[in-house]
Amino acid sequence: MNATTIMAMTIMLITNMMMILNIIISKKSIMDREKNSPFECGFDPKSSPRIPFSLKFFLIAVIFLIFDIEIALLLPMMPTMILSEMNQWMMTSMVFIMILIMGLYHEWNQGALNWTK
Repeated sequence: MNATTIMAMTIMLITNMMMILNIIISKKSIMDREKNSPFECGFDPKSSPRIPFSLKFFLIAVIFLIFDIEIALLLPMMPTMILSEMNQWMMTSMVFIMILIMGLYHEWNQGALNWTK
């Protein structure tokens, strides 16, 4: 136990010393406008490099991700039904499904599912 503690403290000390040494001797980069701007064959860019992002696409992606995770959580419920008590399994699955239905109702009520606007 004592040897393990000494070894861990030695490794932490060596790691911290290397990080401090790296900060001290590293080359500092000077932030200026030319280095931060995009480079297009030596000329200034004609247009903004940023493309406007659609908020509706982002909302659809987040809703898809949520429903995908819900399915991944619902699939293991069927094999566990055999291994657990029926009342406990039913209560757990009903609470989980009710939370999902309440979340879907909230999204519907807020208009997140209305993509035609």
